[in-house]
This record gives sequence, structure tokens and C-alpha cells, in this order.
Amino acid sequence: MITGAASGIGRATAELFAKEGAKVAVLDQDLAGAQEVARAISGTAVAVDVASEDSVKQAIEKAGNAMGGIDGIVNSAGINFYGLIENTEFAQWQKIQAVNLNGTFLVCRAALPWLRKADNATIVTVSSGAAVAPGVGNSAYATSKAGIVNFTRVLAMEVAPKIRANVLCPGVTDTPMSRGMQAARNSSASTASTFSSQLALKRKAEPEEIAKTILFLTSDESSFATGSTFVIDGGRAFY
Repeated sequence: MITGAASGIGRATAELFAKEGAKVAVLDQDLAGAQEVARAISGTAVAVDVASEDSVKQAIEKAGNAMGGIDGIVNSAGINFYGLIENTEFAQWQKIQAVNLNGTFLVCRAALPWLRKADNATIVTVSSGAAVAPGVGNSAYATSKAGIVNFTRVLAMEVAPKIRANVLCPGVTDTPMSRGMQAARNSSASTASTFSSQLALKRKAEPEEIAKTILFLTSDESSFATGSTFVIDGGRAFY
């Protein structure tokens, strides 16, 4: 079950998992986009607003029933916002936390009864390189993503040993969200740098590259990894 699966990293993950033979529930607030992906991979499309407790409960129930169970979830739903702290409205701050951090909590909590029934269940949450190396203008986003890291650590302790939970911190990835963030940064006088110039590898990641790491974290090849934070950022954290 993958949230935010209508586009970007979530979509690439859904496509890769289906290629590997998995049944996939494609969850997204954009139902039309989710249906498009689901048709292409013979999956199940479900509308969800991850910031709504009722919507999350209903979506997970629908996904679980449609697939005959849930043995893994990927939390990929997220939104971004660029703005200096003094220019950030509280409502915008709250919206970022509601989707990114609260949404992760709501999805994990609602999915746990399903995951406890499965063998070798996994949870992978997509955080961000901003959780470990924040930048000017992304206080709301970086805070929400850093919160996901510690939430996952506690989650991993509480659900072990039956369920593994890990968090992935991807760097700049060529997705609609990152392109929008780039545009916001370029329009700001606070920075003249580009994303790629901050990376040792001098390029953005492709969504498929991130999806492959998510696949690894759900597979037996990562069977001793839980409560871990995997940074895959093209070298931004140290460069």
C-alpha cells in the first residue's frame, strides 16, 4: 500500500513493486491520477487525504479488503513549501505538519492491525534529505521530515520484532514537487544556487532510483534493518 502514489517517487515505487509481482494499492488525494497508475499496473486505486483521520481509516480498510491483506506500507505522500520563517503563515506551517508528519502517524496507526496479521511486514516512510541537512527557507518542511525520523525510530521499537520500520531520506529528485520547489527558490533573493550545484554527483535523482531503495527496504535483503535512516541524497549531506 503506497500513499502519494499518483506521481513522483510514489508512482515510481508502485510501478516497480508491480513489476516485481506485488499487489499494489495506489493511494492518493488525486483519485484520477491514482486510477491512471492503478490501471497501468493492475492495481487498486483508493482516494485518501492523509491529513484526515476518517479518510485514512476508510482508505486503509478499502485497500486491505481489496487486496486480501496488507503486508507493507510505503508512506510517500507529502507536500512542500518554501518561505523564510518570518514570512511563513501559521496556517501554512500547520498544513505542512498535517500532511507530512500527522499523515505518517495516521497511516501507520491505522495500518498496524493489518500488518500484524502478515508475515515479515514492513513500513517504509519517505522523509527527506532536508531532515538531516536543512536549508534556508524550508523550516516547515524540514521540521516535518525530521519528525518523521524520530517517529519511525519509536515505531520500530514498538512493532518489533514482527514488523520492520525504516525511513528513507532522499535528496533532490526529479519530481513535480521538487521542480515546484526549485521555482520557488529561484524566485527568492535569498539564494542564487541551484539544487544540483549542492550535490557531489551534480545531478538530481530519478524517481526510479529512490524506488529501488524502497524496494530493498521491503525485501528480505534488508532483513536486519529496522529503525534505521537511509540517506540517499547524491552527497548533499557532506558536500
